[in-house]
Amino acid sequence: MKLARDYAELPISEVHNRIETAIDQLGDAVVILGHHYMPADVIRYAHHRGDSLGLSRRAAEAKEARYIVFCGVDFMAETAAMLCSPEQRVILPAGSAPCPMARMVTVDQAQCAWDALISVWGDDLVPITYQNSTAAMKAFCGQHGGAVCTSSNAQALMSWGFEKKGHVLFTPDEHLGTNSALALGVRPSQIAVWDPKNPPDDAGVLADARVVVWKGFCSVHTRFTVGHIAAIRERYPGISVVVHPECRSEVVAESDLNGSTAFIVRMVEKASPGASYAIGTEVNLVNRLAEEHPDMTIVPLHPSLCAAMSSTTPRHLLCVLEELVQGEAVNVVRVDPETSRWANLALEEMLRIR
Repeated sequence: MKLARDYAELPISEVHNRIETAIDQLGDAVVILGHHYMPADVIRYAHHRGDSLGLSRRAAEAKEARYIVFCGVDFMAETAAMLCSPEQRVILPAGSAPCPMARMVTVDQAQCAWDALISVWGDDLVPITYQNSTAAMKAFCGQHGGAVCTSSNAQALMSWGFEKKGHVLFTPDEHLGTNSALALGVRPSQIAVWDPKNPPDDAGVLADARVVVWKGFCSVHTRFTVGHIAAIRERYPGISVVVHPECRSEVVAESDLNGSTAFIVRMVEKASPGASYAIGTEVNLVNRLAEEHPDMTIVPLHPSLCAAMSSTTPRHLLCVLEELVQGEAVNVVRVDPETSRWANLALEEMLRIR
């Protein structure tokens, strides 16, 4: 969203003062949700912080609020809009904050893969899409008896998929899908990659696979390498390396622990003073954990910033809040009812299974 000059040129101290005033004026009419990867000068105003799963639950529970201001990226606000009541309005302060991974799979591409795979396995296939996908992809999974997952419950949802069918199509994150399958004991030879730009001429070559993962990725987490782990261990002897499961499988294998954003936050909060961690996830979160826990050593495995998350600034937040004070809702995120109906079937499993 291009900000009007009167917001773009405001001194930052005035921006923060006016945000606090607007929040006070709106009271219980607004709930502000902030993803853990948000910059510190934005997430400080969040009524609730969390990962995509936690914030989805918060959005669904915020029955009394007229407005949900979601400081995150597009797919998160879409999910909140589908889970909230029709009378509520979900607002994305930046207007548009597209997650690149969510754009790495389209419904047409997924349908092409689906048709090819059922030609091999018949109906013995269930689709699972990561929360980091469009509302349309979530609806695709709902229409085909599948589910949405987050990094917190990807393994549990994949296990659920295997209880239903013999094979899983996992979109759009190759690495989360691969790491989840490996953790469940699926052999590497039973994991195949579907490249939408270069699909196989004959899907029969995938017949021995149990899991087909989409060739998509998170640029934040694929920046981390085994070399970074070796370097951080040399610099900080005895440090524990903890990474997100969106990292490449060789990085996950070389780490001491891996888990979702929520897992990482809980791990640090429960750790004893003096603990030391090198954390492989978005750097805004790592830096904030270090500031909040000065009695520990917490360092980034390697600095890696999410540009989409950082597109939301205090000025964007101020603009939408002051519009709400005036009775106007701007940057409202809407999903058509038919898409919502099918997507919510898949989202129900995401919210049910932990």
